[in-house]
Order: sequence, then C-alpha cells, then structure tokens
Amino acid sequence: MPKIRILPEQLANQIAAGEVVERPASVVKELLENCLDAGADRIEVEIEGGGTRLIRIIDNGEGMDEDDVLLSLERHGTSKIQEGSDLAAITSLGFRGEAIPSIGSVSKMVITSRTGQNELGTRAEINYGKLTKVHEAGCSTGTIIEIKNLFGNTPARKKFLRTVRTELNHIDEVVRNYALAEPAVTFSLTVNGKRTLYLDASQSLEQRLALLLNFDKPFLKVGSVDCGMDKYAFGFLIPPEQLRNGPARMRFFVNGRAVKDRMMSHGVAEGLRGFLMKGKNPAGLLHLILPPQEVDVNVHPAKHEVRFRNSRDVHFLITRTVNEAMRAEQKRLRQAIFGDNDRVMRIPVDQKGPTENPFEVKDEPFSVRQQPEQPHLTPPVQTTITTKDTAAEHSPILRKHPAGEEQPLSTSTATLITAEPLPENLAEPKKVAQPDIRPSQPAPLPLSQVRRGHGLQVIGQLDDLYIFCQSASGMVVIDQHAVHERLLYEKLQAQFSNRSVASQQLLFPETVELTLFQKQLVEKHAEELKHMGFSLREFGGNSFIISAVPAITSRSNPSELLMDVLEQFGSESTNRDNGDIIDTILSSMACRAAVKAGTSLSTREIEALLDKMAEADLFSHCPHGRPVIKQFSMNEIKKWFHRT
Repeated sequence: MPKIRILPEQLANQIAAGEVVERPASVVKELLENCLDAGADRIEVEIEGGGTRLIRIIDNGEGMDEDDVLLSLERHGTSKIQEGSDLAAITSLGFRGEAIPSIGSVSKMVITSRTGQNELGTRAEINYGKLTKVHEAGCSTGTIIEIKNLFGNTPARKKFLRTVRTELNHIDEVVRNYALAEPAVTFSLTVNGKRTLYLDASQSLEQRLALLLNFDKPFLKVGSVDCGMDKYAFGFLIPPEQLRNGPARMRFFVNGRAVKDRMMSHGVAEGLRGFLMKGKNPAGLLHLILPPQEVDVNVHPAKHEVRFRNSRDVHFLITRTVNEAMRAEQKRLRQAIFGDNDRVMRIPVDQKGPTENPFEVKDEPFSVRQQPEQPHLTPPVQTTITTKDTAAEHSPILRKHPAGEEQPLSTSTATLITAEPLPENLAEPKKVAQPDIRPSQPAPLPLSQVRRGHGLQVIGQLDDLYIFCQSASGMVVIDQHAVHERLLYEKLQAQFSNRSVASQQLLFPETVELTLFQKQLVEKHAEELKHMGFSLREFGGNSFIISAVPAITSRSNPSELLMDVLEQFGSESTNRDNGDIIDTILSSMACRAAVKAGTSLSTREIEALLDKMAEADLFSHCPHGRPVIKQFSMNEIKKWFHRT
C-alpha cells in the first residue's frame, strides 16, 4: 500500500488557509484586493468581535454572475492569469485564486453578487468549505461577502489570535494601506456598529495621508506622477525636523500593492542622509511605479514582499528622488528666508554710528577664532583689525565691559584669514591699534544702510549660540555651530570628490605609534587618507610620521585626529558602506572646525556667515541631521500675544 496519498480538497484548502489567512486582517486584505481588481470605487468594511464574529465587505465593482460565483469557490479559480507567461507581468493585486476557497474552509461564508447586465444576483452559502445553498437574490451591482465565525472549525488557530483590540488595529492598518494605495476610492470602516474611518474619494492623496497620520503641517513632496517615465517614484514624507523618535511609519507601494521592503526603506534613508538625526526614522508614504515584468510579486504567500529584477537600480531611483526633493526644498527655504540674493535691502541704523561697519565681510569667507595657535603648525597669513565702535550702545550684539569700554562680544579684534586654500580657521590675532571715531565729530550719515546679499537684519546672539534675525516675513533663529558645520561639510565633500582637500603642513612633524590593525588600515586606505589632506610616512615598525593634516582641522591634535579617522575606517567590519564611512569622517572634521557653541561673534562674522548661507545649496540641517534654522512668521508671533 503506497504511503503517499492525495489530500481531500477541503483539507488542502485548510492547509492553504494557514498560509494565506493568518488573522482576520488577512481576510480583509485578500477581499479588499478582489474589490479593487473588480474596479470598485466605493468599499465598505464592517467588523464585529475583532473580525472573528463578522467581517462584511461591500463593493460596487463589476460583480459576478452565478457561474463566476461558483468558480470562485474552486481552488485556483481566477480571472487574473491564464498561462505561465502571465506570472512574469502581473498587473492585478490578486492572481492565485486561493483566497476565497481558503477563507471559506475556515468560516461560514456568504457571497452575494450581481453584474450590471443581470436583473438578479446570486447568493452562495458555504459552511466550512462545503457549498450548502445557491440561489438568486436581489442586490445592487457589486459584491457582498460575509465571513462569520472565523476559525470556528480550527480552535487551535483561533486560540493563537491576539486581543480584540490588537486584531482591530491590524484590520485598521490594512484598510489605511489600501486607502493610500487607491486615493480615488472611497473607504469606510465600521467597527461594532460605529464608523471609525471614512475616506472620501474627493480627497487628494496628500490630504488623505495628513488625515491618517494626524499631521497638520506641509509634507515634503517627493517626485511626481507626471514625469512621463515608465519608472518613477512619488509620495509625501514628513520633513526631517518634524519627525518624532520611535519606529518608522513609512508605507511603501509597488504598482499599487502595499509591501514591506527593507531595501526601499534604506533607499529613503539614504536620500535623507545628512538630514535625519540619530534615532529618527523616515515617515510618510512612497509609491514606486515599475514595468510589471521587472517586479516579482509571487514570492510570499500573503504577497507582503516583492523582488526586483534590478534592485540596485530601484535603490538608486528611490535615493535620487528623495534627495532631489530635499534639494528642491532647500531652494524653497532659501527663497523664503533670503529672497533674491541680488536684491538691495535698506536696514535702518543709528545716525550716531559709522557709515562703514568695520566687521562687515564683503568678499572674504566666514572665519572665526577657535583655539590659541599651536607651535607645531605653520601659521597662515592673516589680517587683523582692532577698533572701538561708538555705536556699541545701539548694537544688539555688544556688551559693556567693566572698564566702561564698548567691545564686540567676541573680543576687541576681528580677524580674517587670507591664506588659501581653506580660510575658515583662524590663528590668534595680533592687535593693531586703529584711530577712534569720536561721537563729538560724527560724519554725515544717511538714515539707512544699504546691504546686498542675505537680506536679513541681524538682531543679535542668544547664549553665544543662536543668531536672531529679522526677515521680510518674521523672525529667523539660526544655530551658528550647526550651520557652519553644514557649510564646511559641503565644502569638504566637494573637495574630496575633486581630490582637492587642502593640507596644512606641520611646522614640527609628529610621530605616532599605531597598533598592527591600525597600520593595516593606514596601508589599506592610504589613498583616501591622502585625498583627505593627510601626509603620512612610515618610520619603522608600526610608527608613522604625520607631516600634514587637513587644513580645516589644523587646530586639532594631529595624533587624535588620525586615530579618530582610523577608528571610522575600522568600523567597516560592521558592513558599513565605504561611502558612508567617508561621509562620517568628513562630517566629524567639519564638526571639529565649525564655530563652537559659546563663541561670541562680531557683527562682521555674523554677516559673513549669513552671506555664506544665502549662497549655499544645502544649509537647513547639520550633517548629523540637527535642524539649523527655525522660522517664525509674524502671524505666529502675534498669536503668542493674542494679537490676531
């Protein structure tokens, strides 16, 4: 007697149900896909008892006649595919023909359906896999499916379900996913007789997402559906500065199918690199449209996952689309804050002040003092200016010193570096006396001062960290360290890409002793270290001589700087991409070189920093994702004081 035997149809359907029907939400998902494939533009979902007592789904799709109703109860009965080649280019959500017979085998199911050509519909009743009754019935065009006593004949499966609340949350998530996949369809969800969700087809995708996420601020718009290409991505993301800590809330759709895909998640994160803070994850939705033949949807029983023929290209497409959206947002933000960089803005000044601000920077890049000059560095060429400002009492960034002399917050000197190629760092200035401008002999002054460039009026510094400015539309607050770090990082990235990061020769080369692993890292990444501005040579054993360091970090200890870089390179054992490591190193260099919190800036330095911001392509976030700037409109400020 043979050991192998053919399983009865009902038992085979129950086994299939174990793969397809994991919980009540799985039933809702499979039936919603059938509704959408049938062309429905209105779908109602009714739930009782967490989905085990009743699931009723009503749609106004094309419906089925009696023959189709009976064939739908047969395993692998489907109208979606006809032959094997159809599996290579699936355009429908459902295609296997397993869902309805599998659901019917573990529940009491009633199907009522009518096509537009028939006056009467068909009603079929199935009791745990057995067809018990078929007859004509009056109904509207479309299909109504009722699922009662789910898992009633498989108590073990029912026992493994979670609480009613948990199961309802899963059902709610399924409905939300398909509501976002098909914004032109009206969705209604009713739980225990109470409507909990209603999404009208008149809403746009952005409005629907805002409602579902309870987000009342503008989204970051990604891509466009009108790009005229056969491969594209579009969607809406919550801006990085608006994200909250916690799990990701990204929803992904491939050709209208809700999926879970780590590669797509990574692509979005890569597109937001430099804008996401540690511990925060992207949120929003992203639709990916690809030719059907480039996507394999037949890889998971519940169709939660897909495979791409060219996953690298898909990853690049997502990363590029998201990054382009961020850069477009930067342009909008720059326009909103700085307006037209070439415009002329008249800023009122006191008549007693000088016509020429000695701290104003026109052509020189932003610079700031950091640490006292170290003896092992070759000092750059510098120009030093010392002055007393008679308009100090009117300047918001000046304070009165104990001796009664008015001085800028930073020091009594303003220093510019003229040495190339990296003029951002500053040696300790030498003091050169300048003639006093006495208030008893003021020069004739206009009532306003004309400025070109950023177009902001500097109000002052708060806590030697935040710069307050007045814009045309309200107030702007800037984190001086974060914005300077971003500007330096962008410059370093461009220089590294062009193999032109400037080096600072050490007056006294420094010897450093490395471990064997660190020596191997130096040898392996010698080219990258050279392009970063390091100059190293072996000195026997594991010793190396550092004769030059990146000019931007010339104020740092050379040995510590090299050790930090090697530590980052050593972390590639954690499967980090080499490009990611380089970016981390460059951002660390920028952070070291940027003006520190607690550093007082003169008017001249603030103006120079704002000019650089107005010229930059990216400035809204530091390389670690911290926001750089915060805007307050006049309406917001008025609301604070109830003046609206």
